[in-house]
Amino acid sequence: MSTTPTQQLSDAGVSIWLDDLSRNRLETGTLQKLIDEKNVVGVTTNPSIFHAAITAGTDYDATIAAQAAAGASVEETIFEITTTDVADACDLFAPIAAATKGVDGRVSIEVDPRLAWDTAGTIAEAKHLYAKVNKDNVHIKIPATLEGLEAITATLAEGISVNVTLIFSLERYRAVINAFQSGLEQAKENGHDLSKIHSVASFFVSRVDSEIDKRLDAIGTEEAKALKGKAGVANARLAYQVYEELFSTERWAVLAEAGALPQRPLWASTGVKDPAYPDTLYVTELVAAGVVNTMPEKTLDASFDHGVVTGDTITGTYDEANETLNALEALGVSYNDVVTLLETEGLEKFVGSWKELLADVEGALVTARKAS
Repeated sequence: MSTTPTQQLSDAGVSIWLDDLSRNRLETGTLQKLIDEKNVVGVTTNPSIFHAAITAGTDYDATIAAQAAAGASVEETIFEITTTDVADACDLFAPIAAATKGVDGRVSIEVDPRLAWDTAGTIAEAKHLYAKVNKDNVHIKIPATLEGLEAITATLAEGISVNVTLIFSLERYRAVINAFQSGLEQAKENGHDLSKIHSVASFFVSRVDSEIDKRLDAIGTEEAKALKGKAGVANARLAYQVYEELFSTERWAVLAEAGALPQRPLWASTGVKDPAYPDTLYVTELVAAGVVNTMPEKTLDASFDHGVVTGDTITGTYDEANETLNALEALGVSYNDVVTLLETEGLEKFVGSWKELLADVEGALVTARKAS
């Protein structure tokens, strides 16, 4: 019996989440269709996704008009719109959450990205978002900045599930897992049921290749060109090795005994940026049990249509992955320089999207007030 590639991914232990959300997707049933037909079992959002959703079409005009009539600020209006969409999506995914005991059926909403360097502000915003959405299957997204690590621990300690985002380096990923385990240890002390606290660590893939390929092109040798398109997958595969290592320690065993579930690696930024590469590259090359792959719809469609799923493509690749990163260093491509730049750029992009969203919604509020 033949199955679709997305079913094969699910069978291999990969949870497929959609990296997109909008009122239109919820109201037209297109999101439900992806659940029914393409094995989608969760959703992630970010400031850029909300900016695109809210500024396209008229889906949010009624909400904006109501907020304008109520005298709401631009921040209050955006908070209302985004939390409503996420809460509605949580309801849509509730049957999947119930069937998987909360492992899947998750919907993520990010704290205001301007708080990425503000530990106390992030903790307060995480609690505020969680209380407003008020659904068991929500994930609060917190960037993996140094300031964010403490906020991740504190949020988990409150019994709130967290999606840690914008992870690029293996060193920072280790720190994220430590922050997660510290959060669970504190949650246990606080009397929370650890089996109800869920977390994923969003490790970004394609952006690594985009930056490193640019540097390889500048070097221009045949040796450099031969390494193009290899760093993103190698880096992610080594992240899975870190995951295997840090979730087989005595420290983790104590938490698991108390009902804790591991923080799953989530492959983010899985849309291929370079048309020279297969459009399913960051899906089929990153298959292993217990991972999440959050895909833009274009990547999901490509995977469903022609993804070639051959089972686990991560385990056993660690030596080769290390060789790739070592070869890059030998050519003068600094791993640490690349990952530091990518974190800075990633945050700048989300802050930029948020500021654009604030400006656009502010304009819409002014227009709505004039019309009333």
